[in-house]
Amino acid sequence: MKRITAIIKPFKLDDVREALATVGISGMTVSDVKGFGRQKGHTELYRGAEYVVDFLPKCKLEVVVADDEADKCIQSIINAAHTGKIGDGKIFVSDVERVIRIRTSEENEEAI
Repeated sequence: MKRITAIIKPFKLDDVREALATVGISGMTVSDVKGFGRQKGHTELYRGAEYVVDFLPKCKLEVVVADDEADKCIQSIINAAHTGKIGDGKIFVSDVERVIRIRTSEENEEAI
C-alpha cells in the first residue's frame, strides 16, 4: 500500500477531490497548512505598513491506496492541481506497512 501526500493550492482542493472520486478514491484526509518552497512568500500592505508573509496557505491531502491504484491516483492529482504557475505543490509517496480499521479490526486493503 502507498500513502500519497499532496500539498496543493487551496482553491484546487475541490477539483482534486472530484478527480480522485472519478478514479474510485472514496476516502481522504485534508488539513489546512502553511509553508513555502521556491515560491518564498510575498509582501502585503497593512495600514500603510509593508510586511512579509513568509508562510503561504496550502492544503495537505493524504490518501492511502493499494499499490496498483497509486499511479492513477497520482496522475489524477497532477492533472487537477496543475496551473503551470509557481506554488502548484508537491506529491510525496511512501510505503504503508499496515492499516487497521478500528471499528471492525479489518486490516490492510480491506481496511482502506
